[in-house]
Amino acid sequence: MSDEITSARQAGHDPRVLAFGRLQGAANRLEYLLGRALERECGITHLMYEVLLIVGRAGDDGLTMRSIAQEQVLTTGGATRLVDRMESLGLVTRTAAPHDRRVQLVRLTELGEGTTVRASRLHVANIERYFFSPLPAEHRARFADDLRTLSHAARDALPKLR
Repeated sequence: MSDEITSARQAGHDPRVLAFGRLQGAANRLEYLLGRALERECGITHLMYEVLLIVGRAGDDGLTMRSIAQEQVLTTGGATRLVDRMESLGLVTRTAAPHDRRVQLVRLTELGEGTTVRASRLHVANIERYFFSPLPAEHRARFADDLRTLSHAARDALPKLR
């Protein structure tokens, strides 16, 4: 196979293009299935769930808005609007950082902690059902490792947020 694509037909049959398209299609369908389950059963979006996870990982120290934006590849304005919604739902609180009152630290509330646990139990069951179960057992760990490698490579290629 030539590396140079010279026609639309050839592009449509290129195994690299097909592989990426399958990855993107699978990710979109899984996002839909798993995201709708979180909304239906827990009242949160998948993006909110991801923020609950990263704030939960930070523990009692909390996480800055900038860190949330960078982790989720959002603008700081987008992160602020998302955290505003999460705060209005009672999932997180914001307080001024002791070292710099201009910096806001986001922490989970008791409701946020409980929602994270409940959503995680549902999410893990759905990950098992839709993400891991279709794969042969002997491929699952390698597949997860390969996805981590791809994710890190893509993260490292992104421009740094200011």
